[in-house]
Amino acid sequence: MNFDSAKTAFVQESQELLSDMEAALLELERDAANIDLINAVFRAAHTIKGTGGIFGFDQVVSFTHVVENVLDKVRANELQIDDELIALLLECRDHIGNLVEQAVAEVDLSAEMEHKGKNLLRGLQQYLDAQDGVVASQSDVKELIEKENLVKREASSIESENWHISLRFSEDVLTQGMDPLSFLRYLSRLGEIVHVTTVTDRLAEFPELDPEKCYLGFEIDLAANTTKEDIENTFEFVREDCELRILPPKASIHRYVEFIHEIDMPELKIGEILVKGRALTESELQEALAIQNTAKQHAETTGQANIPIGEVLVREQMVHREVVDAAVEKQHTLRTHVGAKSIRVDSEKLDSLINLIGEMVIAGAGSTLNAYATGDGALIESVSTLNRLVEEVRDSALRLRMVQIGETFNRFQRVVRDVSRELNKEINLEITGAETELDKTVVEKIGDPLMHLIRNAMDHGIESAEVRRSTGKPSTGTLRLNAYHDSGSIVIEVSDDGAGLDRDRILRKAMDKGLVQEGVQLDDQEIYNLIFEPGFSTAESVTNLSGRGVGMDVVRRNIEALRGQVELDSHPNVGTTFRVRMPLTLAIIDGFQVSVDKSAFVIPLDMVLECIEMNDAQRENNANRNYVNLRGEVLPFVRLRDLFGVGGHPPRRENVVVVHYGGNKAGLVVDRLLGEFQTVIKPLGRIFSHVKGVSGSTILGNGEVALILDVPGLIQEVSNIESRIVNSAA
Repeated sequence: MNFDSAKTAFVQESQELLSDMEAALLELERDAANIDLINAVFRAAHTIKGTGGIFGFDQVVSFTHVVENVLDKVRANELQIDDELIALLLECRDHIGNLVEQAVAEVDLSAEMEHKGKNLLRGLQQYLDAQDGVVASQSDVKELIEKENLVKREASSIESENWHISLRFSEDVLTQGMDPLSFLRYLSRLGEIVHVTTVTDRLAEFPELDPEKCYLGFEIDLAANTTKEDIENTFEFVREDCELRILPPKASIHRYVEFIHEIDMPELKIGEILVKGRALTESELQEALAIQNTAKQHAETTGQANIPIGEVLVREQMVHREVVDAAVEKQHTLRTHVGAKSIRVDSEKLDSLINLIGEMVIAGAGSTLNAYATGDGALIESVSTLNRLVEEVRDSALRLRMVQIGETFNRFQRVVRDVSRELNKEINLEITGAETELDKTVVEKIGDPLMHLIRNAMDHGIESAEVRRSTGKPSTGTLRLNAYHDSGSIVIEVSDDGAGLDRDRILRKAMDKGLVQEGVQLDDQEIYNLIFEPGFSTAESVTNLSGRGVGMDVVRRNIEALRGQVELDSHPNVGTTFRVRMPLTLAIIDGFQVSVDKSAFVIPLDMVLECIEMNDAQRENNANRNYVNLRGEVLPFVRLRDLFGVGGHPPRRENVVVVHYGGNKAGLVVDRLLGEFQTVIKPLGRIFSHVKGVSGSTILGNGEVALILDVPGLIQEVSNIESRIVNSAA
């Protein structure tokens, strides 16, 4: 992986970590004592800081370091989580994201960002200083951080070049025939002994001094390119008669972290991960476990909490804290992804694969036509097998692009929190159907319309706490996001329990703007739909959230551009529900091919219920009507010949394709039924983008172009035709 690719991967990983950090912080507002959430926030900040340091992104490291210090005090129960701290950490999370983007783009920080960073650092420093009973000053906190980092660099410059070996021999080592100095001489074969400090703290007073006992210990700095195991093996014959601690050079910490990140074995314990990552030897692990067990027995008698193995390893100077934190993070990752191995694939590569499969589908259709033209049975069978395999490959490739909508929904947790505070309202967000899957292309483009709907619901829909209490409602409003599959589409609902739409107010505003003429009778649904008209707004004043009239028409336009529809349902003092219906994919679908004269059309197969034949008698009976009797059910229909102005004469026996969408049924009258057809969706040019009843095009096996019918639009057209007939009759 080259450096640019590595930086791109860092940005992607940082975005995921920051998303996890935000979700955990929002959850902590409701469950401040959840240690798992606190650790998740800490791990995210720690990982970003560590990886940023590898790339030399000093600004990311220095800022995140202070955030990490605050979080470390939270983990140690020295700081309590409250709303103010969470609000500050959320702002820090946003600033870290901006710092990462600026660092990767190699752009200098703007004055605004620098000012923002200094203010955040002052806020963080207040929490750090408060623990020492010191009131934080208004001096430049960045300078304090730089001084702290300088001291750390000066202290680590001595340690970073050498291994540090702490050695304490037992008093009986001499009587057992072992010479401590011989081990030091052997140790010099691994490298250069830079410095030796003799420790005499156990040396007895002269009268009690035994010349056959060893009272000395040694602190050794060793410059060597070796491993922890090699150093430990030097003392193999005296291992039971000494206390040995081996700390690697600071400069090698990142190597251990890399080894740990490469581990891919689920259900490992912290100690096992450290051993696998070469940061800990097996004998050190057993010793640490024995210390932990002793401490556990003591804790049971005193009622104290158990000491985690990582804390034992750090306290006993067996492993650096950074390495233990990396092992904890790796354990969390392994447990989270056990049984769900995955790889990261560039979205452009995936899009290219889908396009190539689309061309295969078109080529396969052409091969099928040619095979049937030859009448060769063996060739027809081979082509049929090939097409079946292409269809399986198509389905597998499309599943690769299917993602759960929950990630998009969760992004709105922060939006609801921030906007509700800005509006001084109490609003909870409830999410259901987060596991519902749809094409990633649709997910990427549905975010902005949903954002408009959510902000609109909070601003216009949900009342203030005082108003809600006066109407007998709970003071806290509820905003719901729900997703589910229906008839080959995905339905996303944004609903609130607010006041509902004000019918009279909407109608009055529409008349003032000339959208509705005086005396025109409209039903409730038609009045509600007026909010989607360009420039329409019922807000009394312009705010950061509303009043400019550029919201709901943008929502409808963007959704329709994705071949979707938006509907709304509102009840006074009960609430409003916006229902967005979208296709599951924008690439390849199963279609049902029909024709009118020489024109071919494709209907999405998921929306086809059945096909019936319209004989001469039915055609004569329905000459002046636009519906048929479908087993006692009235089925309105539309003739594609008339709708699209297709020439020629209809056959004696026409066919009706019964389609459904959103709980409504309609019939499409066509000349011939041509059967199922794998359909590669090709967008229409800008000239044809406003043609009603058509959502796209596709290429048939013979090279001709067929139009893909917009079933929701056609059902709406059938409804409009029926309404016009009823009105004219009245």
